[in-house]
This record gives sequence, C-alpha cells and structure tokens, in this order.
Amino acid sequence: MISRLSLATAITFVAFASTCFAARPNVVFILADDLGYGDVRCMNPERCKIATPQMDRLADEGMHFTDAHTSSSVCTPTRYGILTGRYNWRSRLQSGVLFGFNEPLITPDRLTVAGFLKKHGYHTACIGKWHLGLGLPTTDKNSVRGRNPQNVDWKGRISGGPVDLGFDYYHGISASLDMPPYIFIKNDRFVGEATAIKEFHPNRKGPAHPDLEAVDVLPKIGRQSVQYIQQQSADTPFFMYIALTSPHTPIVPSDEWKGKSELGEYGDFVMHTDAVIGQIVAAVDASGFAENTLIIVTSDNGCSAKPSKADELEKQGHYPSAQFRGYKSDLWDGGHRVPFIVRWPAVVDAGSKCDQTICLTDLMATCAEAAGAKLPETAGEDSVSFLPALRGQPIVSSRKGVIHHSIGGKFAYRQGKWKLLLTKGSGGWTKEKQSDNAEAQLYDMEADPGEQNNLYSSHPEVVDQLLAQLKSDVNRGRSTDGPERSNDVPVRLKSPIAGKTRK
Repeated sequence: MISRLSLATAITFVAFASTCFAARPNVVFILADDLGYGDVRCMNPERCKIATPQMDRLADEGMHFTDAHTSSSVCTPTRYGILTGRYNWRSRLQSGVLFGFNEPLITPDRLTVAGFLKKHGYHTACIGKWHLGLGLPTTDKNSVRGRNPQNVDWKGRISGGPVDLGFDYYHGISASLDMPPYIFIKNDRFVGEATAIKEFHPNRKGPAHPDLEAVDVLPKIGRQSVQYIQQQSADTPFFMYIALTSPHTPIVPSDEWKGKSELGEYGDFVMHTDAVIGQIVAAVDASGFAENTLIIVTSDNGCSAKPSKADELEKQGHYPSAQFRGYKSDLWDGGHRVPFIVRWPAVVDAGSKCDQTICLTDLMATCAEAAGAKLPETAGEDSVSFLPALRGQPIVSSRKGVIHHSIGGKFAYRQGKWKLLLTKGSGGWTKEKQSDNAEAQLYDMEADPGEQNNLYSSHPEVVDQLLAQLKSDVNRGRSTDGPERSNDVPVRLKSPIAGKTRK
C-alpha cells in the first residue's frame, strides 16, 4: 500500500519532471551570411536606408543586443565557434576559410551544440550553408583536390558532415554559394549528380547539378526550413541551425525583390533575406509552440565591402557597419560586431535591449543552461551562457574578455571598455592604417566606438594587462574556468608585441 506521503511525493516529482521537460525551449538559430550590423534598421535606425520589417518586428517582440560579436571576421571560423563553443584558432584553421572540397574542420570527437542537445532529447536539424569541410567520397583512393576535381563519387556517402556531428537531419550546400561544388546535399548524400560545369564567382568554375541556379538557393533554404518546422510536434524539443547564403555573393535577389531597396542589388538582397527570415518566423508562429521557442537571428561577420559596393551605399546614406570602423575580414568592429536579435516570449520582454558583450561561441553554453543540462568540461571551452541577459540580468562569466580574430590570423582582445588590437592596421582586407604608426592599437570603446583615437602609447598598463590575459586564454586552451585544455596546433599571435610562438 502506498502511503499518502509517498504518493504526494511521487505526484510532486512527476509534476516537477513535466515542468522541466516543458521548460526546455525549441531553438531556431538563423545565421545570415555577410549581413552587416548597420544593414538592419532596428540596429542602425539613423543610418540604415534598407527596409528590414521582419527583423525589426522580431526585435519589437523580443530583444536586440548592441554588443554581439562573431569569433572571427569571416565565414568558416565563425561557424566553427558557433557549433563548438570554442574559438576557431584553437583548431588547425589559423587564418582564411575553407572551400567546398576541403576536409572537415570539426573533429569527430568534438562535441557540438547539436550533439549535446541531441543527447538531452532534442531533434536536431541543419539547413543551408555548411562551410566547415566534408569528407567527400571519391572514385579512386586519392583525396579530392582543387576546385574542379574529377574523382568525386557523386553517389557515395559523405562523411564528417552535419549528420556525423550531432544533426539528425541536413539539407544544404557544402560551402558558400560562390564555391563549387554547386549541388545540394541531403543528410550524407548528394542530391543527384554534378554533371554540369558552372561558375557563380569569377575564377571559381566547378562541378554543378544541371538544375541548380544561384537565385533559387535562398528561397529553397527558406522553404526547407518552413517544412521542417511544420513537421515538428510539441512533444519533442528541436534545435535548428539555419545558415542562409545571403547577402553573401553571388548577390542574386529574386525578381520580386529587384529594385525594391532603391540602393542596388545588395540592398535588394538584404530585403529578400529579411523576407525569408520572416517566413521562418511565421512558420514558428503558426506552429502552436511559439511561446517557448527561442529564435535567434544574427550574422557570421560584417558586411563585405567590395561586393556590396559599400562606398556607393555610404554615398546614398546607408552605412552597413553603422558607426563602427571596418568591414568583413577586419579586426575593427565592423568586421565582427553583428546584428543579434532574440525572441522567446516565455522569457524575453518585448522591445528590450541588451548592451552586454557576448560572442557567438556563447550559443552552446546558453542552450545547455536553457535545456537544464551541464556541459562537460571538455566542451565549449570558450562559451558563456547569456541566458541571464535574456531575463534582464547581468551575465555571470568566468571569461575575462572576448577574443577577436581576422581573416589574416591577427588577434584583438576586448575587456570591458578596452580593446587591444595586435596589429597596426585592420588585420584584414581594409588597407587603411593608423596615422601615428604605433605598433598596435588600443581603444576606449565607450568613448570611441568608431576606433579613431589610438591610446596604445598613452596607456601601457592597460596594454600589458590585456595582452597578459590574451596570452593566458590562448595558452590555457580555454577562456572559461575549468581544467586546462590543449590547442590543436601551436597558436602564433603574429605581433611584435606578443613574443614568440606559444601553445
């Protein structure tokens, strides 16, 4: 016979368990490609001339972050940081990006956000651009080489991709839309065969599916995302990583969006991107589980100056980097400070704003806390939960600062209002340099968010402090509390003020 006390305890336990399960939010993470901080009206109300009603509405219904950063100012490394909670430069990729035929960057033993959530009852899906390398099958025993290889087995199994790294489902392309192969992948197989040759970027001719056209890819990613959401039920939480191919090159807005921005094709493509984001959000709203779905919209780095024709946009009053200096590839904030909009009706107050500094590596720890689970000490070494910020509270962090990284492998360190750049110039594609010719740069980001007044020579004590912390974060293999870890390769800070190669 069950006593009243034990029965009451059992009922309480069941109710508690049910509450915990129901509290686990769905997570829809939407990553735009090369969308600048200033390209979104709600982020840059004074100097944005592109209409972005869908992202603006999402911000009105949730929260926007004014100081969110990617772990790198270019594509591949940022994506590594998002999915692993670990800085990209701890991997073999010390500079640049991967291409469509490169080997996987994430090692099989590395826990990803998807793999972690899958272990805790989530269904996980990746839709869109991967750009983290794939183990492509070949018709011989040789590896795939170059951008137009002849030995790809279009019927073989692809290894080392999303479905081998924690995702239950994948539908997308191998890299950027301007990198071959130009063919869709579903789970671990190509969708058809790349029997044609196409070129979506100068000097990047390569194998393509005969039916794939660049203008069709963004709409298809939107449709695939909507269909996946429509197939979910309230019984099982899900995690979606939706990596859009826009407004990255090729800049190909569909006919219905051409001319809409009156700023040229880039403005039109941003508007098209905004519309696709709106379609995905609308599918969540129609699902019946929007209240407990955490939607995040952000970008993998800043706007790319040359293909967007940023100089012409600025002449028309539109500033893709808002008040910040630099563009994609750079260490200046225009390269890695990105729009970051969150909606979660059950938790986030509508129309709220957060000025706390976060990094996209923080997705992993945030998802873990939201799911009521604890990350192992061997994962997410550079990830801090920003869940308190969503509740209007201070972020509690053992990480002293945030590390920035450029396409050229240059480092910067941000702690509070201070930012130290271990380079004379941008560290990226922007050719502008400091007029004072100092060997590094130091800025007060509160007084000088445009990074114009270099304080490197006048504040040596701040330089020493930030440099020491940067070196510690590099050498410890992690920037958060926990046992020391090893970087995959020796990490070189590439600066005369940084000393010798360290690991």
